[in-house]
Amino acid sequence: MQQKCLLLVEDNPDDEALTLRALKKHNLANRIDVARDGQEALDFLFCEGEYHQRDPAELPQVILLDLKLPKLSGLQVLERMRADTRTRHIPVVVLTSSDDEQDIMRSYDLGANSYVRKPVDFEQFLEAARQLGLYWLVLNEISYGRE
Repeated sequence: MQQKCLLLVEDNPDDEALTLRALKKHNLANRIDVARDGQEALDFLFCEGEYHQRDPAELPQVILLDLKLPKLSGLQVLERMRADTRTRHIPVVVLTSSDDEQDIMRSYDLGANSYVRKPVDFEQFLEAARQLGLYWLVLNEISYGRE
């Protein structure tokens, strides 16, 4: 059985801490990796830059992706992921504060599996992270579509 791993792509330290706390509180992932900008996320996924020694076979089971990121936006990360056979089938949950209809449509157009707006309330945020982890890491079956 594959280890339950999650990649959190988040540049806001407070949102990162809240998400990690919620996921760890419910023991939903064996490992949580964090990328703090769009380029770091791609480097992690494609084993480049500081992640050049990472095992490319160890892909996350799900990615929680913020949209407003430094260096490359979440939409640019998503577009690059979906264009590559190695990462095309990894579930991506856009987890963002944006409620802009264009962001929602563009995310789905680029292949997001889900779009969740971050709750402002602390308890709601914890519950949203718990539910996301429960569904994507426990209930959802994933195929990486390797050929």
